Amino acid sequence: MNAPISDGLHGQPHAIVERDGVRYTLLGTAHVSQASVDAVRDAIGSGAYDAVAVELDPQRLQALTDPDALARLDLIQVLRTGKTALFAANLALAAYQRRLAEQLGIEPGAELKRAVLEARQRDLPVHLIDREVGLTFKRASSKLGWWGRAKLGGGLLAALFVDEEVGEEEIEKLKQGDMLESSFGEFASESPQLYESVIAERDRYMAARLRESHGDAREVLAVVGAGHLQGLAQHLREETRAPATVREELESLPQKSSIPWFTIILSAFVLGGFAWGFWRGGIDVGSDLLLQWVLATGVLGAIGCAVAGGHPLSILVAFVASPITPLHPALASGTLSALTEAWVRKPTYADFMALRDDVQTLRGWWRNRVARVLLNFFLTSLGTAIGVWTGGLRMLGKLIG
Repeated sequence: MNAPISDGLHGQPHAIVERDGVRYTLLGTAHVSQASVDAVRDAIGSGAYDAVAVELDPQRLQALTDPDALARLDLIQVLRTGKTALFAANLALAAYQRRLAEQLGIEPGAELKRAVLEARQRDLPVHLIDREVGLTFKRASSKLGWWGRAKLGGGLLAALFVDEEVGEEEIEKLKQGDMLESSFGEFASESPQLYESVIAERDRYMAARLRESHGDAREVLAVVGAGHLQGLAQHLREETRAPATVREELESLPQKSSIPWFTIILSAFVLGGFAWGFWRGGIDVGSDLLLQWVLATGVLGAIGCAVAGGHPLSILVAFVASPITPLHPALASGTLSALTEAWVRKPTYADFMALRDDVQTLRGWWRNRVARVLLNFFLTSLGTAIGVWTGGLRMLGKLIG
């Protein structure tokens, strides 16, 4: 239920919650609305608040306020630390936002950017209360089965490759909803697990962050998407646990098994098959099994790299690594091949600056060196995976034949 209208909030959805001596004014905005930008400017300009909180994390704020941030990215470090998929997901979100900006004439999240800039101009404390996007993606992915993760990945890849106008219905949902939810398309509304991680959990998280970050402020303006307004107000009023406890719970990730069972089983099957072949059939049978495994995995991994436009050295690395990496939990043929590609054809400053535009077209993916490294990673990994199943089935046929 909305509280009485405050300065600068006329006509905008909002709620006021008083707790622990602090009055929180929650301003619900549309991420693609000039009216929301104006409301934020007027609210902060009224002088009624001594702190401003926004639905952003440091990474998203940097993307909004520092256009050169992408050009300073260490791509090799991204590959080495296993964050390639996360980087691609963030790129998909950026591509979706770019299409919205071109279609509607306003930068998605402009009201959040305005809130930060207005607060800084007035020397007001700025609190970033949203959970890190990467953490949200990871928690969402951990709750989905393999088919759900495949659909999620497919949706994000579609956001990268598809260059079409955003439908009116989707835009209307965005005005009342959330940028992350909209970027997933229909899958978000069809998946309770994804909705829980992307929307409901973040309502609880932002409520906890508001409670623990207000400092000495007694009048706090929180600028959030309209889709979060009701849930955020409810948790801000009703949550009784310590905010640090709530935040830590929502930042945790399910513990993965420390024992790589799939790799152990696959290694036992493949190495056992080789041993059986040499023992029962001699050099000829054993060598044939080994050759089929190397060709199935190596050739298909190399083909994936070649399709991605990989350098000959990257293709060679893919061929050599693909038969070995499926048997080692700490190695991945896609990572090794992509690292080689990034080393041989080091992306330039211009590649990074043009990345968001280049990934809007199919040709741009092969022209841009950063995008081509990503293609190398995914297509080499895909080729190796197909090769593992192909080589494994051939080996099984030999063993039971």
